[in-house]
Amino acid sequence: MTPQAVLAELEPVAEENLNRHLSLAKEWHPHDYVPWDEGHNFAALGGTDWEPGQSRLSEVARAAMVTNLLTEDNLPSYHRLISTAFSRERAWRTWVDRWTAEENRHGIAIRDYLVVTRGVDPVALEHARMVCVSQGVDDPTGTGNHAVLHGVAYVTFQELATRVSHRNTGKVCGDPRADRLLTRIAADENLHMIFYRNLCAAALDLVPDDALEAIAAVIEHFRMPGAGMPDFRRNSVLIAKHGIYDLRQHLEEVLLPVLRQWNIFDRNDFSGRGERIRDELGAHLDKLAVDVVRFEEQRDRALARDAARRDK
Repeated sequence: MTPQAVLAELEPVAEENLNRHLSLAKEWHPHDYVPWDEGHNFAALGGTDWEPGQSRLSEVARAAMVTNLLTEDNLPSYHRLISTAFSRERAWRTWVDRWTAEENRHGIAIRDYLVVTRGVDPVALEHARMVCVSQGVDDPTGTGNHAVLHGVAYVTFQELATRVSHRNTGKVCGDPRADRLLTRIAADENLHMIFYRNLCAAALDLVPDDALEAIAAVIEHFRMPGAGMPDFRRNSVLIAKHGIYDLRQHLEEVLLPVLRQWNIFDRNDFSGRGERIRDELGAHLDKLAVDVVRFEEQRDRALARDAARRDK
């Protein structure tokens, strides 16, 4: 079935889930989550510019907040990619534009919080934003395929990963206001994930082998869309090292729950090709489970070394 035919068949599902989303989405406003009374001018308006001592966030919290925000900042690229994979017609267009408006709210709220509370260097943050948005995102799936099946598979996992990351970032900020804000954002991400997860479930019923092939390819090549941002490697190591988003969470809180929801390993509607893909996917997940243990052993040793250095 061609991508255009798949889109046409899935459009009623998209419309149904769009209506479901609109019935469940909560209205909220970024300004209600920002402690404006803590704000004061920077030097350009007669105040003082940012200094590291002004931040009450830990190094880990700063790394996580900046990574989450810069990921949200690349929204123009995500809008382009999803519009290309889907359609600018009817329910597809309504969903993509609504999703974009809701995601934009996340970046507004996080940036306002960080600037008002002086949690991070606003100049460095703006430089990083310019780099991210200027280079954009072309293939977050890592598969080289921009068709609808790869798109809905990727955003299902990515939205859930983002929910986990936002939620855990809130917990390490040491500020109940940041936790409240990121909990609110995580709730949005969860609703977005459900929309895409339901679309992908319908695609599995429609074209089982092709949908599974897309899912397996996305899982094998998965990377977060912020992989090209400044300091991503350093920040992602900190984030993983301190349990905000690590390999175990990726496997046990993102990949496996969604695959269970789709009933991937108990379905009986795959052809021989689909069954081969499923076997390969199972082997890949088994390897990830081994990698989880190896990563955690290395992390525990690194944390022990850090603790020993602090004691000295």
